[in-house]
Amino acid sequence: MDLLEAYRRSLAEFIDRVEQITPGQWSDPTPCSDWDVRTLVNHVVTEDRWSVPLLAGRTINEVGDRLDGDQLGADPIAAAREAAAQAEIAATHPGTIDRTVQLSGGDTPAAEYLQQLLAEHLVHGWDVAVAIGAQPRLDPDAVHAAAQWFAGQIDAYRSNNLVHTGVRVPDDADEQDHLLAAFGRDPDWAPGA
Repeated sequence: MDLLEAYRRSLAEFIDRVEQITPGQWSDPTPCSDWDVRTLVNHVVTEDRWSVPLLAGRTINEVGDRLDGDQLGADPIAAAREAAAQAEIAATHPGTIDRTVQLSGGDTPAAEYLQQLLAEHLVHGWDVAVAIGAQPRLDPDAVHAAAQWFAGQIDAYRSNNLVHTGVRVPDDADEQDHLLAAFGRDPDWAPGA
């Protein structure tokens, strides 16, 4: 699958999950034990907002601290929709995928950055889904694209403590469960379990 199409699908799935959050679910726990639903969604919205200037060639210093703190405001669903729409425009602008972006880890090909964002949207979209009791199945083609990319990244993510280790799934588990486990998620996670 084309990277930009996989990225678009991951954005759409994430927003689909966010749109299902009811007013009473924003403080519910998620598989990210330190984050409730609102904190998790704010994290992804912040990533989406960062992607716009970074993909346009801005540096981290140029962005500064303007994206610190709460990015959701009084209408978190509308904020998430708007951030995802702007992120998609930035990612799909002609020539963007061929650029180099400045990340905290250094200069990075934009295609690599989009792979990271693809996985971020998929995994955190699943986090939201299971936290609120929504359907947790992810787009299998987008999952496949993320899994292929992450297979070459997992050691670096683990050595930098970006994912938890030790989650095991049966060898015959599907690709989504293997991807979730690689990102330190228990595919059977449920609130209160």
